[in-house]
Amino acid sequence: MRRIYTLAASAALFAGMSFADSWSGRLVDANCANQDKTAKECSASAATTSFLLVVDGKGYALDPVGNKKVTDALHNRADRSADPNAPKSADIMAKITGDKDGDTLKVATVEVQ
Repeated sequence: MRRIYTLAASAALFAGMSFADSWSGRLVDANCANQDKTAKECSASAATTSFLLVVDGKGYALDPVGNKKVTDALHNRADRSADPNAPKSADIMAKITGDKDGDTLKVATVEVQ
């Protein structure tokens, strides 16, 4: 009986995860973004703490958990860099998985590219 409950709980967990959406776009600094959230002049950096994900010209704010995950991913990416003096691209691209609530993304996972 316990095995059936475990299987049912696992199936429910994976079914819930399958409803998450994903977005790919450019990360920008939310603190200096334009009012229309296109943020052409506000590239994100390792010092950025609040992000927008720009997808097809529209900006989506990240929830606090998402901002922390992106910050951690950027620091991990910098730590793995083979040459710390290599030029860094101004545009930081990311793939984010989670749920959308209006213009805010509730982030489950982040892949910084």
